Amino acid sequence: MTARTFRLTQIHQRIDERLRMELRKMLPDPGEISRLKRLKLRVKEALHRLAKHGKPA
Repeated sequence: MTARTFRLTQIHQRIDERLRMELRKMLPDPGEISRLKRLKLRVKEALHRLAKHGKPA
């Protein structure tokens, strides 16, 4: 695992935790939930691109 992959994985986990915390609130903020989901997806896509690019041809 490269340093960049490790860092992106950490970021993804932190976003996931923040999303879970927001969803547990009595009145979750739909805007914040949407923002966190989009951010999490961007990080996931970056991880996917790194994994795909890093594979030997």
